[in-house]
Amino acid sequence: MSGIVLSSSVRQNLLSLQSTADLLSTTQSRLATGNKVNSALDNPTNFFTAQGLNNRSSDINNLLDSIGNGVQVIQAANQGITSIQKLVDTAKSIANQALQASTGYSAKSSATSSAALAGTAANLVDGTQIATGDTLSIAASDANPAVTFTFTATTSLDDLNAALSASSLKASINSDNKLVITSTNNDAASSTIGAVTFAGTGTLAFAAPVAPTADADSQSVRKNLITQYNQVIDQIKTTAQDSSYNGINLLAGDQLKLVFNETGKSTLTVQGVNFDPDGLGLSSLTAGTDFLDNAGTNKVLDTLGNASTALRAQASAFGSNLSVVQIRQDFNKNLINVLQTGASNLTLADTNEEAANSQALSTRQSIAVSALALANQSQQSVLQLLR
Repeated sequence: MSGIVLSSSVRQNLLSLQSTADLLSTTQSRLATGNKVNSALDNPTNFFTAQGLNNRSSDINNLLDSIGNGVQVIQAANQGITSIQKLVDTAKSIANQALQASTGYSAKSSATSSAALAGTAANLVDGTQIATGDTLSIAASDANPAVTFTFTATTSLDDLNAALSASSLKASINSDNKLVITSTNNDAASSTIGAVTFAGTGTLAFAAPVAPTADADSQSVRKNLITQYNQVIDQIKTTAQDSSYNGINLLAGDQLKLVFNETGKSTLTVQGVNFDPDGLGLSSLTAGTDFLDNAGTNKVLDTLGNASTALRAQASAFGSNLSVVQIRQDFNKNLINVLQTGASNLTLADTNEEAANSQALSTRQSIAVSALALANQSQQSVLQLLR
């Protein structure tokens, strides 16, 4: 092409036309892709910065799935605690029914003197069986604290009872005129009183204490309540076992670890607990051993109260952990939006601006073509002269 000679005006118009074509091509490419930076050749700084922002956004977005699973794990554990608390309340109701039932014993524990008394209720001291200065001692038992009484010359049955009442005991004279020491503790009706010892110059002696006499009908009611209670305990066990999500059970002692950022440095560890009956301090009851009287029933209620306290405390802890995880989940979603917006600001084209540019360049291209035609007219005039 070096043999072709173009005038300076034609060459200038040709260069302008080529430049306009290049700009129009770039504008059309931006309109087609929507990006003003499509490769590192367009703008290395913006391209690699946007790529880094998008990569971080993608990494954090990948963590959202595991965070979402973590939320469900905690919610499953919290639902388990709620259900177990209801079961514990049911067990309390059963225990309270046992408290409202009759004592379960038709006769309480007692100890009877070996021989009939020579004295009377007005004055127990006769000088032979019971003498002044003699002592009556009753050992401690589950229901009754120990007590020791010293007889005086005028001790009456009422005087003796006044001393024994503090230990939930009562003295009486039966139809055989024998002295009988009986427990008055209704709450611990199943308990046998301690050994009765008489010491001094008197000859009075006591037989071994007799265990209380169980009431068959009342004990049958309590036995049925024990069966109901044990069924509830079994349900607590299975509920704790079923409170898992995706293989993680925070009520079986499992641990949940959540990662919140792409570097793995921002984490939260949620430590599980053992909330089966053993972990809550609960156990099945045994007929003939438990719920025998109010004292034994109150012990069961105490353990149920402790279990409720533990459940409420752990529910609060899981609630706090859940709140933290949800806050971080929302933060990550917002951060992803910030990163993606930043990357878009560096690479996306303004379609309104590019459309205006395309229109202006098309007009410029048309003008350049017309200018090139005018520049050629002078050469065409010379050609007419040569003809």
